[in-house]
Amino acid sequence: MWIEIRRAGFTNKGAELMLRATLEQMSSEFPDARFVMQPGHDSSSSPYLARARLGFYQKASLWRYRVQWGDFARFAPSKLREMFGLVLDHQVDVILDAGGFVYSDQWGTGPVQELRRSTTRWRRRGAKVILLPQAFGPFTTPSMRSEFSRAFENTDLVFARDQESYRNIVELVGEQKKLRLAPDFTNLLEGELPGWFNAQAHQFCIVPNARMIDKQPGVRSSDYLAFLERVVAAFLNRGVKPFVLIHEGEEDHKLGEALSARVGGLEVRVERNPLLLKGVLGNCLGTVGSRYHGLISSLSSGVPSLGIGWSHKYAELFSEYEFPEGMLKLGDEKSMIAEKLDILLDTRSRQEASDRLMQKSEQIKTQARAMWGEVIKVARGA
Repeated sequence: MWIEIRRAGFTNKGAELMLRATLEQMSSEFPDARFVMQPGHDSSSSPYLARARLGFYQKASLWRYRVQWGDFARFAPSKLREMFGLVLDHQVDVILDAGGFVYSDQWGTGPVQELRRSTTRWRRRGAKVILLPQAFGPFTTPSMRSEFSRAFENTDLVFARDQESYRNIVELVGEQKKLRLAPDFTNLLEGELPGWFNAQAHQFCIVPNARMIDKQPGVRSSDYLAFLERVVAAFLNRGVKPFVLIHEGEEDHKLGEALSARVGGLEVRVERNPLLLKGVLGNCLGTVGSRYHGLISSLSSGVPSLGIGWSHKYAELFSEYEFPEGMLKLGDEKSMIAEKLDILLDTRSRQEASDRLMQKSEQIKTQARAMWGEVIKVARGA
C-alpha cells in the first residue's frame, strides 16, 4: 500500500508534529506500507534530507498553471523511477491531508482550488481521500464556497477539529455521514526532554507567533510586542522570570529576541526538534503562548496555559479542554494579565487547573484514538 501524507512539513513545528503522529499511527497499523510526500527544495517546508530521514518516497507532483506536470514522469521507465524513489500519482492508494489550517478565507483561494483539482483526480482513480482533523473556514466568497464544496464531494472522510469548523462545513454541504468532529491528534505523541532543559530555570515560558501580526488586519508588531511585554512585567512583578521558547522559524525568533531586548534580557531558546519542544512544554509549570500546537502540547500534558490567538481555533481549543479562562486578548491590560497569571503562579490554583486538564486530556486522547480507528477502517478498503 502506498500512503501519501500531504500539507504537513518540517518548517512549521505543529505541521511536523502532525506529520510524525500520522506516520506513527499508520506505520504501526500498516507495517508494510510505503509512505510518500510531495518533494520540495531546500528552502521549502519539505526538503529532501528531512523527508529522507523519515523514509519518504518522492511524489511526482508539480502543479503549475493548473497543470499537474508530475504526470509526465510516467514516461520514465519504471526501473528508473524505482532507482530514484519516484512514485506516480496514480500509484497512491490513500491520501491523508494534514493541513492544519489552510482551507479558509485567511489563506486565500489557492489551497482550496488545489484541493478541488487534486481530489477530482484521486476520486477518478479510486484512491481514498481523508482530511485529518484540522480547522476549516470561514468560506465567505463564492469561489471559496464552490471550490471547497466540490472538493468535499471527492473525499471519503473529513474531520473538523472544532465546533466552529464543523459548522462552517455543514453550512456549505449540510450534515453528512463522512463529516466527523475529532480533536487534534498530536496529543498522542510522546515528548522528549532536551539536555539544556533545567526544571528550576525553565518553569514558565512564553511562545511567540509572527502570525499574530500578519494574519490580523491592523495589528502591528509593536502592538503584539507591547502585549508580550505586559505579560513579562506581570511575571516579574511576582518575582518570576520566564524564558522564551521558539516553536517555529526565524520570524518567531526575531520576535523573541525583540521581546528580550525590550524587557532587559530573557533567555531565548530555539529548538528544532518538535518532540523536544513538546517535552519542554509538557514539563514547564505554565506557559503563555500563541502557537496553536505549542498550546496543545502544554494543555494535553496538564500544564495550565494562557493563550492568545489570531483565529477561531484558539478559543475552540480552550473550550475543548474546558479551560476558557486561559484565553487572553491583545488589548488586555496589566491588571487582567496579572489576574490570569495567578492561575499559573499560585500553587494551589495551578494544581487544581492541572488536575482538570489531565482529566480532560485523557478523554480527548480517547477521541483521537477513535478517529484513527475510523481512518484505518477506510484505508483498509483502499
